[in-house]
Amino acid sequence: MTDTATAAATLVGGGDQPDLYLGGRWVAPHSTTRIDVFSPATGEQVGSVPNGDATDVDTAVAKGRRAFESGVWRAKTPAQRAAVLRRAAELINERSADITGLISAEMGASPTDVATLQQLPGTGVLSGYADAAEAYPWEEKRTGLFGETLVVREPIGVVGAIIAWNVPLFLICNKLGPALAAGCSIVLKPAPETPLDANLLAEIFTEAGVPAGVLSVVTGGLEAGQALVEHPDVDKITFTGSTAAGRIIAARCGDLLKRCSLEMGGKSAAIVLDDVDLPSNIHMLVFSGLLNNGQACVAQTRVLVPRSRHDEIVAAMVETAKTFTPGVPGDPDAKLGPIITDKQRSKVEDYIATGKAEGATAVLDGGRPDGLDSGHFVAPTIFTGVTNDMTIAREEIFGPVISVIAYDTVDEAIAIANDSDYGLAGSVWTSDIARGVEIAKQVRTGTYGINWYAIDPASPFGGYKNSGIGRENGREGLESYLEHKSILMPMGYSSGN
Repeated sequence: MTDTATAAATLVGGGDQPDLYLGGRWVAPHSTTRIDVFSPATGEQVGSVPNGDATDVDTAVAKGRRAFESGVWRAKTPAQRAAVLRRAAELINERSADITGLISAEMGASPTDVATLQQLPGTGVLSGYADAAEAYPWEEKRTGLFGETLVVREPIGVVGAIIAWNVPLFLICNKLGPALAAGCSIVLKPAPETPLDANLLAEIFTEAGVPAGVLSVVTGGLEAGQALVEHPDVDKITFTGSTAAGRIIAARCGDLLKRCSLEMGGKSAAIVLDDVDLPSNIHMLVFSGLLNNGQACVAQTRVLVPRSRHDEIVAAMVETAKTFTPGVPGDPDAKLGPIITDKQRSKVEDYIATGKAEGATAVLDGGRPDGLDSGHFVAPTIFTGVTNDMTIAREEIFGPVISVIAYDTVDEAIAIANDSDYGLAGSVWTSDIARGVEIAKQVRTGTYGINWYAIDPASPFGGYKNSGIGRENGREGLESYLEHKSILMPMGYSSGN
């Protein structure tokens, strides 16, 4: 075993875990099968968890339903729930070494990437939801046609959360945060590729003050996910993952009239304007396309550049991308981790081959780096000569592949950016901020950045078109876990009397 594998195996709630964390305690699973977890950086097994089945999901949901109906959590004040979220954020920071060890083991991310792409935004959304809960108008008086009405907001009930593998710490916080702030119970199903950190985080939330029964984690695959979506006592599904899986979940939730929110894929465009200060922005521009090794739904993988500065910008992109060297988590020189599985790496390589076959030019052709044969590594690839109808410009690759598309006018660039099935993120790169804002308003996407891209915990995050339904973060994210109830007062009644 490597040091990473040994550390993962010895952590409480991680490594080789025989049980499921259901309702705040470890419970022997009904399922007799297991999921073995392998490091994509080394190929070594770093852990094993139960492959939860429908019976295990039913146990978790039953615990969540009993806790919800008892009022043990939903009856607490918003301020009390907010305090638990803030304490959970503090504990995550205190246990960052343990959490980073697990995440580095299961997904190959470097400690720096875990800190910047997962821990900082993860604790940020917990604090953001705590703030939203305290500021939210849980009760409101309105006067209408029939006099006074009291509008109250109540937790939706039991939530089923299904997440992807690419940034597990952040995704877990961004599901637990709003559900718990609203007063819901929640059953979390992490991705089978990255289940280890979910158990440790659940223990942390329990330590922070989440009562027994409110929070469960069912590690598992397709059966567990389907059981969670189908369960009659689950009131809402929140999902982060592929558009293909999201379509299936949305269709089934529609059949069941079950509430759902979906955060899915993207094919975001970075519009580089002719007045861009290239030396000041080139690193962030390339990073926005390669963050998390391109395994990010918000990655700016279509870079739209003015034809007048095309060669200059491409040359700077290539030189910068060369500094994004792949490596294992313990390598201080590594800037990119591995692709999550060998199957996904083959998919990325197929896209690169397709790009070449359709006429694009790989001005940087990364390929498989030398000396990293035991992991699933791919170095950055940059294509030029890309047109927006090519496969690599239209489909989400989820790997370190950037497509450069030339344009002649800003209106053409906006049209190219909007010519996509997705609408999750985007950015504009300019020395004129007012001009950037005007362009941002014309691009049909849920989030947008000027001279960088990030997800702000206090602001709504979500997508247009095939990128999803609903919003996360801020007041809008909290509201998606609430029901609105109108209580009509008697005719002529006034609370002011």
